[in-house]
This record gives sequence, structure tokens and C-alpha cells, in this order.
Amino acid sequence: MRDEDKREDMRAIIVDYRLSAPPRKVWRALTEPQLLATWLMPNDIKPEVGHRFTFRTTPAPGFNGIVQCEVLKVEPNSRFVYSWRGGPLDTTVTWTLQPSSTGGADLRLEHAGFGPEHGTTYDMLSDGWRKKAAEALERISSSLRVD
Repeated sequence: MRDEDKREDMRAIIVDYRLSAPPRKVWRALTEPQLLATWLMPNDIKPEVGHRFTFRTTPAPGFNGIVQCEVLKVEPNSRFVYSWRGGPLDTTVTWTLQPSSTGGADLRLEHAGFGPEHGTTYDMLSDGWRKKAAEALERISSSLRVD
């Protein structure tokens, strides 16, 4: 299969969140290990290009519970990109933040690189990003008192 054909077969999970907290607070919820662990998974993230980190969760069939990541791009309070490799996946997560017209933040998640063979994993992650992450991000970021 040609590279162009492979790219056409890829899918992405794209979710837009409107949060009441300003971008700088949401940024903290995405980039500080302790805050990120409260809504996603335990991790050793640092918002530094080239930093390799892991997410850890309960293993499942075909997945050892470890997601290996590398920070690819950092634009503080604006854009954060990292690779996401675990189980059958070799994907990329991109968070894009903008101030909203209401004083909060518009946050876009794009988790890209899913192939047709990732159907169940795609569905599971899509559901989590759309439901659980939205509630948790709002709760965590709006509860932060200091920036």
C-alpha cells in the first residue's frame, strides 16, 4: 500500500470543549503531572520538546497498560502535541487552546493516526475523550485558584 493510501485510511478523534477556566488554568490541567493524573492517568509529563514520558493504567488484553509518549511541540497556553504509543496504537495527541468569548477557554483535542484495525480502541478512546475528559477538565481547571 502506498503512503498516500495509508494516510487516507487514518482517522482522528476530534473533540471541542468550551471550558469556563481561562487557557492558563486549562494548560496546567494538561501539562502538570499531578493535575493530569487526576483526570487521565498517572504520568511523568513535562511540557518540554523531546521529553519522553509514560501514562500508566490497568492492563487489558492486547495492552500492557503503558502508553509511551514524546513531547513534539509546546506553545505555552496555546498548543501541546505529543506522540501516543501503546498497545496497537502509534498516534499523536494535539491540544489547542484559545481564549473564548466568555472569558474561559476553547480547547480542541485531535487524537490522530487511527487505522481501520483500531476500531474498538478508537471507539473506547473516543467515548472517553468526549465524556469523561470534558467533565474532568472543567472540574480540575475551574478549581485551580492560582495560576
